[in-house]
Amino acid sequence: MRLSVTEERGKSRDGTPTQLTQAHDEETTLRQLLMSLQKQVTVMSINLNAKLDELQRSDRQLETTVALCEIRSQLQELTKSVESCQSEVSEVKRDMVAIKQELDTVQQVKEEIEELREYVDRLEEQTHRRKLRLLEQGLTFFLSYTILASMLGMLQFGYNTGVINAPENNIETFMRDVYRDRYQKDLGEKSAKLLYSFAVSIFAIGGMIGGFSGGTVANKFGRKGGLLMNNVIGIGGACLMAFTKVCNSYEMLFVGRFVIGFNCGLNTSLVPMYISEIAPLNLRGGLGTVNQLAVTTGLLISQILGIDEILGTDDGWPILLGLAICPAVLQLILLPVCPESPRYLLITKQWEEEARKALRRLRASNQVEEDIEEMRAEQRAQQSESTVSMSELICSPTLRAPLIISVVMQLSQQLSGINAVFYYSTSLFVTSGLSAEIAKDMTIGIGAIMVIMTLVTLPLMDRMGRRTLHLYGLGGMFIFSIWITISFLIKEFFGYVQEMVDWMSYLSVVSTLMFVVFFALGPGSIPWLITAELFSQGPRPTAMSIAVLVNWLANFVVGIGFQPMQDSLENYTFLPFSLLLAIFWIFTYKKVPETKNKTFEEILVLFRNNNGRGSLRESRLYGSHGEGEGYSRARWNFPREQHVSPTY
Repeated sequence: MRLSVTEERGKSRDGTPTQLTQAHDEETTLRQLLMSLQKQVTVMSINLNAKLDELQRSDRQLETTVALCEIRSQLQELTKSVESCQSEVSEVKRDMVAIKQELDTVQQVKEEIEELREYVDRLEEQTHRRKLRLLEQGLTFFLSYTILASMLGMLQFGYNTGVINAPENNIETFMRDVYRDRYQKDLGEKSAKLLYSFAVSIFAIGGMIGGFSGGTVANKFGRKGGLLMNNVIGIGGACLMAFTKVCNSYEMLFVGRFVIGFNCGLNTSLVPMYISEIAPLNLRGGLGTVNQLAVTTGLLISQILGIDEILGTDDGWPILLGLAICPAVLQLILLPVCPESPRYLLITKQWEEEARKALRRLRASNQVEEDIEEMRAEQRAQQSESTVSMSELICSPTLRAPLIISVVMQLSQQLSGINAVFYYSTSLFVTSGLSAEIAKDMTIGIGAIMVIMTLVTLPLMDRMGRRTLHLYGLGGMFIFSIWITISFLIKEFFGYVQEMVDWMSYLSVVSTLMFVVFFALGPGSIPWLITAELFSQGPRPTAMSIAVLVNWLANFVVGIGFQPMQDSLENYTFLPFSLLLAIFWIFTYKKVPETKNKTFEEILVLFRNNNGRGSLRESRLYGSHGEGEGYSRARWNFPREQHVSPTY
């Protein structure tokens, strides 16, 4: 006859129009029952009158008794019908009361949703105003000083990456002499090259261990404290390399390269982390590029000092390697007056007043509430991940996507083939047909181009964005790696024509230099910067450790494997790098988000709500204009026309 109240609620619990329709149906059903009852009473009244008339006309007592029994049974039926109708009426009344209560609840929830929407709108407006104030912050003297002091760690990394290149022949000669003095026999050329390759690549082994330890050191000693402690290690490694020839032991060179590699590995983890945490929001990209500027400056210094006229001699190369002590000593002098990372002080150590003091010095202002609030927002956003172990980082669905991006970005830097150029550029240019002197000059040119292009990239980082520059860089490297291969092939096919050999030698040099230009444009600096940006304070040290470990592992693979690969592939040596560059370009285009002008909180929400880049094309949170707008709509998305009953 009608639906129960439970069924009515199940059909439409959150729509006021549907519930009113149900109530109207209940009223109609009740009216029909009353009309039916009225008809039954009318019929029974007619029957009863007929029976009474019949009894009045009849004198038989038996018939009278039967008629009275029928009347009694009909009266009983009538009584039952009346009772049934009364119970139906009572039940309908209860249903009407329940529906009214349900409508009151829906109205209350609607009012709560409106209040919540207004609150989120106010919060969004406050966040947007705070972000605009953060974007207005500028570069202060003390912030510049702190950046300069910290970037000496990356200068150390660049110097020791390139310093081993120019004195290759001198070091191999030294190894042969030591071997001859010890064993009274000559060391073969192939064995000497193998020992030299080991001296090159053991630097990367130390870097792997140092980089992997970066997260633990950063959490235990702080960013600044870890850098200060690391300089002691750097001084030790530089001394070992400086006294290699005095002690007539190439094993000391291996140990020194390993120790200085450990020092540089820690620097590659701690310095980007430190700079990204002290930099203002609108300058984070440009200041993050300072890391690469320091690396390229270190490379250029090592290449200039490594020429024959300065320290690229049999007597000068130990001094050249030992000069790695200078960045470590200089940082020990400059860094102590710099503050610890405010994010580390506030979020990790819970020292709010110390964080305020650090911010006042860095911003040269007492108005630091916007920075404090932004850090608190980051802290609230990642409270569930405040202490993240390596296994938790790898297994977390929210953190897995940025971790994969970070790892692939680091691989795109090291497996692009650039380290083959850094480590073996002199021999590479000689192979292409240049003289040894011109080859060394071209190697210095590589360092100079790296510095110039890094300076060009500084203002572009916060204008064009990280993702765009990385795509340009990878695409350019892919094109010119193909040209390097083509120049080698043409040189081989037309080797009998001297003019063609000379022309193709310079084509090879130009292709190599352009390869370096596009590396400096994107892959040189962005992997270090974006890895620090993709993670909030809790998982950042662990993520940096994993990313730096992968970077140094790839560095080691290229360092130890390039010469055997060159012997096997000859003119096709750069083709594997071309293939990898194409893969990295596709991955960056598909998966890597833009982090320009986004707070750490927004980047965390980006991955938590969307797990990557896909649906962010339609979100204002993803765009470069009005960041922060649309955040409440993205999270709540309550249409104002509907009555929604959310689950609390």
